[in-house]
Amino acid sequence: MPILYRDDFLVAVHKPSGLLVHRSVLDVHEERFAVQILRDQIGRHVHPVHRLDKGTSGVLLFALDRETAALVSSTFERQAVCKTYLAVVRGHPPAEGVIDHPLTRRFDDAERRPETAADAPAQDAVTRFRRLAATELPYRVDRYPTSRYALVELSPATGRRHQIRRHLKHISHPIIGDATFGKGRHNRLFAQLFGVSRLLLACTRMQLEHPHTGEALDLHAPLAEDFAHVLDALAWRDAAGAA
Repeated sequence: MPILYRDDFLVAVHKPSGLLVHRSVLDVHEERFAVQILRDQIGRHVHPVHRLDKGTSGVLLFALDRETAALVSSTFERQAVCKTYLAVVRGHPPAEGVIDHPLTRRFDDAERRPETAADAPAQDAVTRFRRLAATELPYRVDRYPTSRYALVELSPATGRRHQIRRHLKHISHPIIGDATFGKGRHNRLFAQLFGVSRLLLACTRMQLEHPHTGEALDLHAPLAEDFAHVLDALAWRDAAGAA
């Protein structure tokens, strides 16, 4: 995987779409994982300090020892990490806004649910967004003769599971390629037009303070080739670059 940053304590990589961060019983047939690939790549044990969904590409940060992992994980828990994402969504959302919508804790099918989980209150969840570009394509997908789409920049202030995907579904602008929270007809249209069926969500930037030196880290990941192909086809590359 392309290495975006490395020192004696941390390493950041550009995770491709379709790659799990670590082994999971949810995908027992999968044999490649970011943890395993990076360990073999640099010849050291690595410790993931946050998650990216399998379909999401972009900045993925690891610690090189347990102490650093604990420090960085605490930084994420304190919401002291600024993450920036790009997504292609259905419809034309407002020019900018804040999605302040609590989310119940989401468990994967293979996870053990605590007996109290059903009674637990929803957790605060906040995502800021900005529309960067929009288009209307001459294809009937729903009841209208044309279909609208937009490129959106997102900054989650909290880190709930699937937060961005769930929040965009909540405001009726789901991400293209999202098989769980999106719309199959729109996903299929993008597969037909652009040959891409991945989740069109990428973590393009991560900003945090180095846990040992206090240095301000500003980590960037370029868009993957398949994601960039969609933006080029829609003439959105300049809008994405100006984000």
